[in-house]
Amino acid sequence: MRVVFDICVPRPLRKHLPGHEIRTAQELGWDTLQNGDLISAAEPLFDVLITSDQNLKYQQNLAGRKLSIVVLPTNYMPDVLRLAPKVAQALSGIRPGTGAFVEIEPD
Repeated sequence: MRVVFDICVPRPLRKHLPGHEIRTAQELGWDTLQNGDLISAAEPLFDVLITSDQNLKYQQNLAGRKLSIVVLPTNYMPDVLRLAPKVAQALSGIRPGTGAFVEIEPD
């Protein structure tokens, strides 16, 4: 799967998602693009956008899009890395034009 990380996603997460082609918004020169513009830029090239921008789910309608979005609950690296198995699971089951929300389970 072709995945792009939003600027808010810790880069070390890519090491925990083997089997996916992963690029970052920074690597692509997209670090100044915001929500809708980032989605429009990513859609022709990627299958999934991973972000921790919680507002994205309220601002964007994915109906009819090819790009899917996985929303992380935080961008705090230790938590994101701990959630890597859930992110991998979300990637394995996501369909075009849908969103998945990875949650931190209470202790």
